[in-house]
Order: sequence, then structure tokens, then C-alpha cells
Amino acid sequence: MIDLYYWPTPNGWKVSIALEEFGLPYNVHLINIGAGDQFKPEFLKIAPNNRMPAITDPDGPDGAPISIFESGAILQYLARKTGRFGGTSERERIAVDQWLMWQMGGIGPMAGQTHHFLKYAPQMGHDIPYAKDRYRNETARLYGVLDRQLAGNEYVAGDYSIADMAIWPWASLWEGQEQTLDDKPNLARWLDTVGNRPAVQRGHALHLDLRTTKQSKSAQDTLFNTKN
Repeated sequence: MIDLYYWPTPNGWKVSIALEEFGLPYNVHLINIGAGDQFKPEFLKIAPNNRMPAITDPDGPDGAPISIFESGAILQYLARKTGRFGGTSERERIAVDQWLMWQMGGIGPMAGQTHHFLKYAPQMGHDIPYAKDRYRNETARLYGVLDRQLAGNEYVAGDYSIADMAIWPWASLWEGQEQTLDDKPNLARWLDTVGNRPAVQRGHALHLDLRTTKQSKSAQDTLFNTKN
């Protein structure tokens, strides 16, 4: 039984969706990032970068337990463990990996900064037009890249894969990022197709009631390390 260390955020959804898609049994350990659970010593033993999600698998390589942090590494591990959703040939694996890395280095960080400067920073008394425009525009550019890729592919890397599982949680929040789908019909189609998968719906719904974009001052200080 895999142990999932989780909070309902786009990064958390990547792994909860994947575990549902792979059909792997798992236990959930909530890591309340507003309360500082990510800094607790017992969690840092699993995820030294004090970020969730993370997993522990008692049946790891060679049958020995393993703990894994970073959502992209977790997805790759699960794909290798099960032999699913990671590509079946070297070319397919490269296609999946490059789009997974595109999410990890592109749309995840950029959309995350967009959310921060559009929603959280003003709550903290910091309304920065340049930052809003910078990240909103870069997120729009990246969604244009994704729309063009999807013009010739049903899914991002060809067949449905961990790349789709990684990208969908962030792209599904396009409205909060002040984006438009009017000029991105392929992205709109893909969002619906992936979002209608039962496993995606189950993974996305996991403890969704705990999600909020309104943070108390103490939660903001904890989440964004404003005291450091």
C-alpha cells in the first residue's frame, strides 16, 4: 500500500490522479501547507525540500521500501513500476518525458506565479502590475504552445500518459490565471476529454473541500516563508 503525502493543490492532484489511473491502492496523509506540516521533521525525512506531494512505497525496487519526492519523479517511478502511461518504445518515452519536463519547468512554475501575484500577493498588500502582466503573459504563451501541440494529437504526447496527468491540474485552473480558451480550441477539447476520465475526477476530488484561495495572515507567512 503506497502512502501519499498530499494537499489539494495542482501538484498534489498530479499524484492523486496518477494513483487512481494506475489503480494502485494508497493511504492519504494530509500535509496542511498552511499550517506548516511540510516543515515537520518526520515529513522532511521523506521530502527534504519541504514540498508535497511525496510518496513512500513499501514495495519499491528489489522489494525494498522507498520514499520519493518531486511530483515528476513520482510519476516517472509509477509509470516504470506499472509499465503503463509512460510510453512503450524509446521514442514514446522521450515524447512523454519532454512534455512532463515542460510542465515541471514551464507551465507549473509560471501558472503558479500567476496565481500568486493575481490572488495571494494582493491579499498580502502587494499589488504588482508588472508581475501580474509578466506571469499572465508567459502562461498565455505556454498555453499557446500546448494548443498547437494538441492540434495534431489527441493527448499531449500522443497516447494518454503521465504528461497529461501532470499538465491537466494546472491547465484546469485557466480561469483563475486570467486566461482564455476562445483562441485555443484544441486545449479546450483536451481539458474536457481528460477531465471526463473517472480516475481524473476521483483524484481531483480527493479532499477538495479543504482547498481555499483565501489565506489567513499566519497561513500566508507559513506558506510563503515571509518571515525568513
